[in-house]
Amino acid sequence: MKLSTGFWQTYKETPADAEIPSHQLMMRAGLIHKSGAGLYNYLPFALKSIHKVEAIVRQEMNAAGGHELLMTMVTPGELWKESGRWDLMTEMCKFKDKRGSDVCLSPTNEEAIVEIFRKNVKSYKNLPVNLYQINSKFRDEIRPRFGLMRAREFVMKDAYTFHIDIKCMDQVYARMYQAYENIFKRMGLDFVVVEADAGDMASSDSKTHEFQITAETGEDELVLSASGYAANIEKAVTVRKNIEFDLSGESVKEVETIGKATIEEVSIFLKQPEHHSLKSLVYKGIKTDKNKEIETFYLIQLLGDDDLNELKLANFVCADELHPASEQELESLNLPKGYIGALGLTKELTVLFDQAINLEAGYTTGALKKDYHLTGFIPKREIAEITQVDLRLAKKGDFDPAGRNEIEIKRGIEAGHIFQLGDKYTKSMNVTVLDQNGKASHPLMGCYGAGITRIIAGSIEQNHDKNGIVWPISIAPAHIHFVVITKSDELKKKAEEIYTELCDANIEIVFDDRKAGPGFKFKDADLLGLPFQLVLGERDFKEKGLLKIKRRRDGKEITLKPEALVQTLMTMIQIQHIMEDKRADFNGEDPFNG
Repeated sequence: MKLSTGFWQTYKETPADAEIPSHQLMMRAGLIHKSGAGLYNYLPFALKSIHKVEAIVRQEMNAAGGHELLMTMVTPGELWKESGRWDLMTEMCKFKDKRGSDVCLSPTNEEAIVEIFRKNVKSYKNLPVNLYQINSKFRDEIRPRFGLMRAREFVMKDAYTFHIDIKCMDQVYARMYQAYENIFKRMGLDFVVVEADAGDMASSDSKTHEFQITAETGEDELVLSASGYAANIEKAVTVRKNIEFDLSGESVKEVETIGKATIEEVSIFLKQPEHHSLKSLVYKGIKTDKNKEIETFYLIQLLGDDDLNELKLANFVCADELHPASEQELESLNLPKGYIGALGLTKELTVLFDQAINLEAGYTTGALKKDYHLTGFIPKREIAEITQVDLRLAKKGDFDPAGRNEIEIKRGIEAGHIFQLGDKYTKSMNVTVLDQNGKASHPLMGCYGAGITRIIAGSIEQNHDKNGIVWPISIAPAHIHFVVITKSDELKKKAEEIYTELCDANIEIVFDDRKAGPGFKFKDADLLGLPFQLVLGERDFKEKGLLKIKRRRDGKEITLKPEALVQTLMTMIQIQHIMEDKRADFNGEDPFNG
């Protein structure tokens, strides 16, 4: 590609709404064009990278037994109504076609793939089935941000598998898990695989893993330990160690705490650590049964310096909706805000104690009376029936579930998510196949998503410096950025010959033949961030007949004669692929260290 005739424009200024490096650099480097809130056009260089990510994904999906198809982006509303998700999917763009039928822009395709499956597969003999597509999706987020990281329209690979039993589902899941590891390793990305919550997609006990690209700007918090434990903080189960509880066994005593309505204020006033108090939170859960809403109020008890993990609570109580109780609801329950406790409740609430609470220790808790607290509250002594469950949010200083290693919390970008759906959709859509005994059985499903455009953004978050993008070679728009610095017609002709020679050797090259100064060209080359920069400078070439190759990642350089250029570049590209591929350690010689 010659830049003099190509379509590419860079920008000095960072757009005001671009908050993170990938968004800033993709806009400045002319990779994307914003057409609306959360909507981006993929310009030529970005599209080249997208195609490379797609190629790697496609190769690994095929190797794992997948068969590619392409589903419509617009899907009939009747399928979503059949599964029960039409009214539940709040981020779905719905509309009526000219026939008055409900349709939507697909945010995901479980219903559509189940419809295809049931029209084609009738027997267990045809299982397992592994189908995937690479297609655009649309999720109508209220607050899209971060460029391609949280765009409303995006490119995604979604695969769906069908199985006759759990054994088969587990086997294919393991194969797809390995395929995902291969994908991210081949792209040279630093990533971790963490246990995750399946959300509304599957039951809480299903296998589910996220493939997280590690980056400081990641939206997700990841809990990791040296033992190999890894989980999204929403799912993480950790333990507290080395904390001292009050085991004095003192009796309950009411103390006046005027104006002290927070854990911090009470702890300072009573001169005690915060974990010697119990934090009381009240939530309202709503379940729908036969079109009737049933409300249940929950009183959550946590150690004073812990925070609630709302997802753990939601999974435990299995509510359709879960919200903190409003001030009016607290009043109706005779619960004075800031002074709530579990002793002496006058209204019916379900009390849940967190697993980290030592039920035989004494605590300070609300006295259910404004400006008063109780000390010496021992749950096991004062409460007849206790339900204890893991509800706390993991935090720094915790240990892994085995209690052996202190956890580390990192940030990550969810670029892949795989999980077992079970029979959630085949049951709701009444899909069956005949099993080995000739009986109708609901097949089990797996779902495997990977954000193609999010991988691009995540890669840039992980691979950039103050000058611009630093592309991994496997997904870079091209391999070589050829910068020519000369006013000589003779050397311009030589540059054209070199460009033609490299193109004939199938080396991906961007040739900066524009009429611009060296500073402008080099800044653009660094901003675009292709793996290698090839420089033909008038002085060096005239005096010594040498070209220069610089590696963008570390700035290392070598010089060489033109006759050695093609073979040298082909070798460098091959070695760089091997060096960045994390499937195996590189034991060869780096050509830039010679």
